[in-house]
Amino acid sequence: MDHQFKGVSYGAIAAISYGMNPLFTLPLYAGGMKVDSVLFYRYVFAILALAALMKIKKESFKITLQETFILLIIGLLFSSSSLCLFQSYRYMDAGIASTILFIYPVMVAVLMGLFFKERLSWSTIGSLMLTLIGIGLLYKGKNGQPLSTVGIVLVLLSSLAYAIYIIGVNRSSLRQMSGLKLTFYALLFGSSIYLVRLHFGTDLQPIPSADLWACAIALAIFPTVISLLFTTLSAHHIGSTPTAILGALEPVTALFFGVLLFNEQLTLRILLGIFTILSGVSLIVLKKEKPKKTGVMLEINKK
Repeated sequence: MDHQFKGVSYGAIAAISYGMNPLFTLPLYAGGMKVDSVLFYRYVFAILALAALMKIKKESFKITLQETFILLIIGLLFSSSSLCLFQSYRYMDAGIASTILFIYPVMVAVLMGLFFKERLSWSTIGSLMLTLIGIGLLYKGKNGQPLSTVGIVLVLLSSLAYAIYIIGVNRSSLRQMSGLKLTFYALLFGSSIYLVRLHFGTDLQPIPSADLWACAIALAIFPTVISLLFTTLSAHHIGSTPTAILGALEPVTALFFGVLLFNEQLTLRILLGIFTILSGVSLIVLKKEKPKKTGVMLEINKK
């Protein structure tokens, strides 16, 4: 399979998986569980699944002191992003929150330009413009009412933390680490946030029913393990900015489940926004396929 095509495919799988967050989170909220407990179970179950995979593959758990420090920062960034996003679900529809979260590709592009002098091609700029237009079409809340300011701030903070996480994976020495080990330690160190917020487990809520146990486990597998692993693989193959742009599939997935299962609105404006976002994703995919036809090597994430 072509190297660039693999990267694009991995990015799409990661985005769709991450977009499943509301599908498994909202039933847990409806069952009376609070944000910190939901996220604690999510991380613990994911850590156990990753540890089992590492044992099966006979992968070493050994890391250096330098890697430990970087993994701690990476883990805290991802965990902070999760916390802000899940809290925002309390203030706005999950589909809308996931849509606003998609501003992180813009943050990635700006940060890469400011700190790494990455050049943006016209196709990348076009993709960013299309996805921004799509976000604008999806921005309003129910019946055109203004969205919660607190909710918006939480999503923007989540977006910023996630953007830095993506860049950190691709630009640090962790680039050479296997995706499985990186994800395991990122979640392990990141889970410390919830342990502290839950007063070292004394405030942890029990999962009240079998169906909610299923939701908690699915939340650990799909939007966590699968999404993180494939985000790492995608960033390694095609770089930070294209991986971020492919994340346009996240809000599309969240909106799909929101409309189908949680009675969120689906209007012509929303459909147009989804189409515009997908157009942006298609543009970046076509960019990756062009070198195969012309024999020209693409400059990806070069200073």
